[in-house]
Amino acid sequence: MMETILEVRNLKKYFKTPRGMLHAVDDVSFSIPQGNTVGVVGESGCGKSTFGRTVLHLLESTDGKILFHGEDITHVTSDKLRSLRENMQIIFQDPFSSLNPRMTASATISEPLLLTGRYSKAEIEERTDELMDTVGLAPRLRHSYPHELDGGRRQRIGIARALALRPEFVVCDEPVSALDVSIQAQILNLMQDLQEERKLTYVFITHDLSVVRHISDEICVMYLGQLVEKSPTKELFRNPMHPYTKALLSAIPIPDIHAERKRILLKGEVTSPIEPKPGCRFVSRCPHAREECMQPQKLQEIENGHFVSCARLNEIKE
Repeated sequence: MMETILEVRNLKKYFKTPRGMLHAVDDVSFSIPQGNTVGVVGESGCGKSTFGRTVLHLLESTDGKILFHGEDITHVTSDKLRSLRENMQIIFQDPFSSLNPRMTASATISEPLLLTGRYSKAEIEERTDELMDTVGLAPRLRHSYPHELDGGRRQRIGIARALALRPEFVVCDEPVSALDVSIQAQILNLMQDLQEERKLTYVFITHDLSVVRHISDEICVMYLGQLVEKSPTKELFRNPMHPYTKALLSAIPIPDIHAERKRILLKGEVTSPIEPKPGCRFVSRCPHAREECMQPQKLQEIENGHFVSCARLNEIKE
C-alpha cells in the first residue's frame, strides 16, 4: 500500500467581505497517495485555486487540518514553512505573470537554489543547466527574458523553477489553460514523464475534464467551495452520479460531428458563496432538487472509492 503524502481534513478558507464571509473553500477532505495525481475540477470561481494555495500556505486556512507525511502542518513557524517549501511547490496558471519580467530564464530557475544558501556558484550553474535540459529548454535561451519567449517555453521555466529543490509534492494550478492545444499536449507529456522519473505527487487543478482524464488517478469535483463527488478517474467517467458532474461531462467536446449526445444545460441562479445556507449549494440549478436538499450534505461512499454528496441520489439512480 502506498504511503499517504498529503491529507486534508475539513479544510476551510473564508474571506471577509462587506456583505459577510465568503466561503471559498468549505469543509474539504481528501488524501493523496505518494506518486499519484488527484485532479480538482469545477467551474471558474468554485475555489479550486484557493484550495491549492491554502494547502501550500500561500493563503492561511480558516479551519481544518493539513497533514504532510502524517505531520500536522496547519500552523507552522516561518522557519518550518521555509523548509516545507522545498518539498511542496506550485506551477502557476499564467506563464507570463508568474515570471519576473526583469529576470532571465536561468536567473528565474536558479533563484530557489540561491535562496537556500547551500550551493556554490558552480553548483547552481550546473543544476540550472540540468533543469533546463530536463524541461526541454535549449541552452541558447539561458539569457532570454519572458517577453522574448512563447507561452510553452515560459511554462517550462515555471516547471523548472518548481522542480529546482527536488520537491515531492506539486500543486499544478491550471498549468496548460493559457496555452495552445498543441503546446498543452507537450507540457502534459512532460509533466507525466517528470512524475514517473521523480515519483512526484500532483494536485492538478483545472476546469478542463478532457485534460484531467488524461493525467489523473482520482478526480474531485468541486462546486462553490465544496466537494460534491470524488472517485477514481475511470469510474467517474464511466458512472458519474452527482447531477453537477453529469452536466460537466456532457459539456466535453467530442471530435465527431456525427456523434449523438445529450447535453445537460443548467438553469437557475448560482448560489452566492457569501454566507451560504447549510443545504446543497447546487440546489438552485439542480433539476432533481427537493425539500430534503435544503439540509446539510456530506460525502458518502456509494461504491468502493466513489463518494457523492447528494440527498436524492437513490431516487435519481432509480
